[in-house]
Amino acid sequence: MSVEGKIKEGAGYIKEEMNEHGKDPESQRKAQEGRDLRNEGRMEDGKPPKTSKPGTGH
Repeated sequence: MSVEGKIKEGAGYIKEEMNEHGKDPESQRKAQEGRDLRNEGRMEDGKPPKTSKPGTGH
């Protein structure tokens, strides 16, 4: 596992968690950006990407 992949996954997780419960479009956009960054890190480490909608807890 790469250090860079772990950092991306961690940063994406934080960004997603901070914005997932916001109702405005900006919060939802930021949550999706976090999910995308998280998935990029997961793929670098050979893990499958998260496919559920941000904030669903799956």
